[in-house]
Amino acid sequence: MTPPHSSPAPHFSRRGLLTAGAATAGAVLLGSPAEAAPHSARTRPSLIPLPDGFRPEGIAIGGGPYAYLGSLGDGSIYRASLRTGEGRIISAGPGTPSVGLKLDDRGRLFVAGRGQGARVVDVRTGEILASYTLTTATPTFTNDVFLTPRTAWFTDSFQPALYALPLGRGGALPRPEDVVTVTLSGDWSQVPGETVNANGITRTPDGKALLVVQSGVGGLHRVDPRTGVTGLVDLGDAAPLTNGDGLLLIGRTLYVVQNRQNAIDVFTLAADGTSGVFQKRLTAPDFDVPTTVAAHKGTLYLPNARFTTTPTPDTTYAVVAVER
Repeated sequence: MTPPHSSPAPHFSRRGLLTAGAATAGAVLLGSPAEAAPHSARTRPSLIPLPDGFRPEGIAIGGGPYAYLGSLGDGSIYRASLRTGEGRIISAGPGTPSVGLKLDDRGRLFVAGRGQGARVVDVRTGEILASYTLTTATPTFTNDVFLTPRTAWFTDSFQPALYALPLGRGGALPRPEDVVTVTLSGDWSQVPGETVNANGITRTPDGKALLVVQSGVGGLHRVDPRTGVTGLVDLGDAAPLTNGDGLLLIGRTLYVVQNRQNAIDVFTLAADGTSGVFQKRLTAPDFDVPTTVAAHKGTLYLPNARFTTTPTPDTTYAVVAVER
């Protein structure tokens, strides 16, 4: 595989960084279903069980409605119905982790692969469509991903950089050598070693810049996607976003998962993303180190990664639903 290279950032249209819609995906189901959580015709399950030993981290929601989750263990992809709680493995893992996930409107799941870069999975067939080495730098930890109509953006928790996969006409996947590295600068101060730095990623409400949370120090950064220059987002008197993980933007409302705090902090952002006002903190009794978040209608769904529990083949895992 040709090593990735640094070059000018991908072209962006005047429409900015508006995110692509979620897919309506009729996936081929493989494997054995997990036991469904109790539900009724009117009430969707508030706790969706996952296979024992699955070790979830990322979540994406598509049509159906279905949630897609990746395993930190072997990288398998699991699909769960939000209506019934039932689910199955749709893509057997390659033996390497699946971390952050995002689903496009073509039924393709973009997967952050920790030390193995990134891959793209067809949720209808389970086939791995492409794999990418995002950097040759060490250490590296591809942690999360965000999709725009023209680019798939990945964070690296161990390197001060974002990686961009520029999508071609009709969403065509790039070649391995087309990976672009955007070095973070400005207010960004990288903590060396294997401290978790860049983690969750989304866009600003106006679609002109990216937002990245720096977990170890709790800062939220606005990033110019063309230059990598960052500026700290002014969140007023809000506490640092220590252990900040997944980010979700709905309109001008930003949801920030803080995993070991078992909480989601909610902010209203300025259109350009340079500042925000704290609104509330969401918690739930069933939270057990939730990592990332996806939404369907008025409900947020978060996988419990249970990082404070030693994983075994029999360790139980679940997705928790909370009203937003």
